[in-house]
Amino acid sequence: MPGESEHSDEPRRLTLREEDDAKVSPGVRATAAWTWRLLVIGFGVVVLGRLFLHFEDVLFPVMLSLLFTAMLRPPTEWAIARGVPRVVAVLTSVLAVIVVVVGLLAFAVQQGVASGPELVSEFTDTVNDARQWLTDSGLPISEDTISTVSTDLINWAKSNEAALANRALGTAEFGAKLGTGVLLTLFLLIFFLYDGHRLWRYVTRLVPEGSRDRVRGASAAGFRTLEAYVRATVIVAAIDAAVIGVGLWILGVPLALPLVLVIFFGSFIPIVGSFVSGTLAVVVTLTTQGLLHAVIVLAILVFVMAFEGHVLQPFVLGHSVKLHPVAVIVAIALGISVAGIVGGLLAVPVVAFLDTAFTWYPGKAAPPAKESRFTKWMRGWLGLRHRVPSSE
Repeated sequence: MPGESEHSDEPRRLTLREEDDAKVSPGVRATAAWTWRLLVIGFGVVVLGRLFLHFEDVLFPVMLSLLFTAMLRPPTEWAIARGVPRVVAVLTSVLAVIVVVVGLLAFAVQQGVASGPELVSEFTDTVNDARQWLTDSGLPISEDTISTVSTDLINWAKSNEAALANRALGTAEFGAKLGTGVLLTLFLLIFFLYDGHRLWRYVTRLVPEGSRDRVRGASAAGFRTLEAYVRATVIVAAIDAAVIGVGLWILGVPLALPLVLVIFFGSFIPIVGSFVSGTLAVVVTLTTQGLLHAVIVLAILVFVMAFEGHVLQPFVLGHSVKLHPVAVIVAIALGISVAGIVGGLLAVPVVAFLDTAFTWYPGKAAPPAKESRFTKWMRGWLGLRHRVPSSE
């Protein structure tokens, strides 16, 4: 009727779909909503992983060059602040890394080839000692079985002695095939160190203007986290490798230097890498030096890992990177399943970067830079002022 409100006080009648939804419990509706969203996210991750593998020859060098940039930018900026031309500082940093890495790898390969006969000889002595111990132990194992197994092991080692050099050369040939990737990594590293800030500003021009500042701020915060992570990883890996290497040298374990390099590079994959590389050192010690020395190496490894987790990482890393161990393990597992060892190497840095970037992105004020005690000490020793990079 005229004059009455156009809106009735009667409750709105539900549609057929709403009536059907009302029959479903809230818990089931919430579970279904979360399920399809997680399925979409999982599908997106799979698609990105496939694309990453399809373009891995380009994307791997890009990501590796970013890691090296995070490692070399602080010393490069330190040199520039003291009057060294930017070009000279950048090229010096890159050449220093090339000389150190190539020199260590070449020396390790040479040591591995030269130590082959010694390794086989010590392995033979260990097998003979084990055979004698089993024979005298009174265990219910026939002497013929013990002799057959030990002879087979010794023959296997001697037959593979000549193959050590071939494997080393094969590794060198494989490294030569990676020349394109290495050159691309070095090329990108030079330009990222020299003009990375302006390059990123140019790339982010593709982002809508309303979100551009937030994207730049989030990426700057994420890169600060990446720098802290890489710095801590290099320092911790070097200390771990040095301590274990001294133990291997004192015990007279062959291939000590190659094992130290394996432990150093393996430590770049948190938790998993140091454990696997350390286990390799224990196995080599067991097969060449016997059970007692292997137990000593295992004790050194356990001590180093405990010292790393409770002392080194909190001191070097502080609160600048804080990832739960479960997140680290899952990230490494996903990285290895998608892209092998390189994926495991890149997984945690990517997660650390994204964790900080997504925390910063909603537009909050930039989080205060939480320096570790090690960073404060180094900055004071070098005479550097504390500087938080701009989000621009």
